[in-house]
Amino acid sequence: MSGEKRVVITRTPFRLSFAGGGTDIPEYYNNYGNGAVVSGAMNKYMFISASQYFFKDKIRIHYVRTENDIDNVNDIKHPAIRECLKLMKIGSGVQISSIADIPSKGTGIGSSSSFTVGLLNALHRWKREKVGERQLAEEAVYVERTALKEAGGKQDQYVAAFGGLLFMEFLKDGRVNVRHVKMSKKDLGELEKHLLLIYTGSERSAGALEAKKAGAFGSHVSELKMMADLAYKQVDAFEDGRWRETGRLLHENWVLKKKLAEDVSNSYIDNLYNTALKNGAEGGKLMGAGGSGFLLFFADPDKHKKIIDALPGLKVEQFNFEPEGSKVIYEQGEPCVD
Repeated sequence: MSGEKRVVITRTPFRLSFAGGGTDIPEYYNNYGNGAVVSGAMNKYMFISASQYFFKDKIRIHYVRTENDIDNVNDIKHPAIRECLKLMKIGSGVQISSIADIPSKGTGIGSSSSFTVGLLNALHRWKREKVGERQLAEEAVYVERTALKEAGGKQDQYVAAFGGLLFMEFLKDGRVNVRHVKMSKKDLGELEKHLLLIYTGSERSAGALEAKKAGAFGSHVSELKMMADLAYKQVDAFEDGRWRETGRLLHENWVLKKKLAEDVSNSYIDNLYNTALKNGAEGGKLMGAGGSGFLLFFADPDKHKKIIDALPGLKVEQFNFEPEGSKVIYEQGEPCVD
């Protein structure tokens, strides 16, 4: 309707990583062979709104804090918002806010990239521009890895943009091969029933840990090569209907990942993990860079209660895989022309 205030809201999924994380960084795939990662989007989301601001010559931002009446994009304190607005050449007249379904910052579920992808999607639509999944992922990688120089890889941005259960290869020339893992609905449903996601109740700075791991990269190439190989084994197992191998492969990946840096785990996380194994889990891993956040376990559904009872006080997060990536869920004002 003509004259309506322009408002766009996007919904962008968080991710779960199964195998190969760490091989999606250029220090690896530029020098030692293709990186490979199996990750999936889940139905827990980051919501971003971009709307017309009352003061057309200023910007307002609301996240865990509020930045009011900003005159210059360069004065924005939130780094990702600042760089996304600069990339999109939006200098005024916009109000941005965000909210997450579950604890996200520093919890290992790709929240920072979900935020960046969701914001870019909202800003493109706010400007009435069409944008595809790959462009969103590549722009988010540019913002986080080039403009902000944050340590880390590329898997999170692609999962947030594409959605679904993905197998990704990271090539020496910078290209990323992305495809959806081919599983029957029955097998995918059974896999979901066997997965148990538990919040450890702690957070950490992923960037600091990723930078520390990168600094010791040269001495852990063999572990990373084995982790990439596990990603190929995992996608083959999924697509051959041998998805019950997931527990063993998760455990192998976790054992290798802990060798990358001493801060990947700690005595608290090790105790939680070992307790889960003793009570029926076949394998698992800590999400993200390590140190804290969400633990993912694979176990027969009839063992879930025993595992949960053995880890009192921790919150279990129910989830399903999310087949879609970042999407516009609300739009007011003149729409994008298809």
